[in-house]
Amino acid sequence: MNTNGTLVRVDGVEKVFHRGSEDIHVLRDLHLEVPAGEFLALMGPSGSGKSTLLNLIGGLDRPSRGTVTVGGEQTGQMSDRHLAAWRARHIGFVFQLYNLLPVLTAERNVELPLLLTHLSRAERRKHVETVLAVVALSHRAKHYPRTLSGGEQQRVGIARAIVTDPTLLLCDEPTGDLDRKSGDEILDLLQALNRQHGKTVIMVTHDPHASARASRTVYLNKGQLSDRPVD
Repeated sequence: MNTNGTLVRVDGVEKVFHRGSEDIHVLRDLHLEVPAGEFLALMGPSGSGKSTLLNLIGGLDRPSRGTVTVGGEQTGQMSDRHLAAWRARHIGFVFQLYNLLPVLTAERNVELPLLLTHLSRAERRKHVETVLAVVALSHRAKHYPRTLSGGEQQRVGIARAIVTDPTLLLCDEPTGDLDRKSGDEILDLLQALNRQHGKTVIMVTHDPHASARASRTVYLNKGQLSDRPVD
């Protein structure tokens, strides 16, 4: 995947959902460019389409019109099978509610994306050890989610997102379920991944305190983007 210059390009994207005979226009003629290595915050009121846009960029959904290009590849033109394989290689997702499997330890949760690769068990173990060290959770590797704090669970979620060394990290309200101290620790980690490890990060948030950590903030309201806050 080519990551020189613009990594993400959204051109004329619209997204329409159908509810019975009603068409719901969530995104309207969106244009966005995200350079490789940027930490972008995406803000907007609830229901503005932030998560929808994130899902389109991450290949979890397809636009009704327009194109989404990541690393020179148009995701809308891929078959479902190709898209799933592309997503596994290039996209890391971080969710607000962690989405950890309660029956698996931290290290096993982190290992899950690697089960889709051809890595040996020893290679998978090495990758898991490396990313747990990056998120400062090596000492909690064998703990189950129920024994971890919210901040620790989110760090496990981030470790799982980066264990495949993805090109793009997509974070949907990563501090939304955390207290300020734990949230700041997660933001510190995302900044470190961006600045020290060169990860391109797109973060959906409603919190100005969180968006201040990003290198750029764009605002989404009524399906359209702006460089200025919504009034």
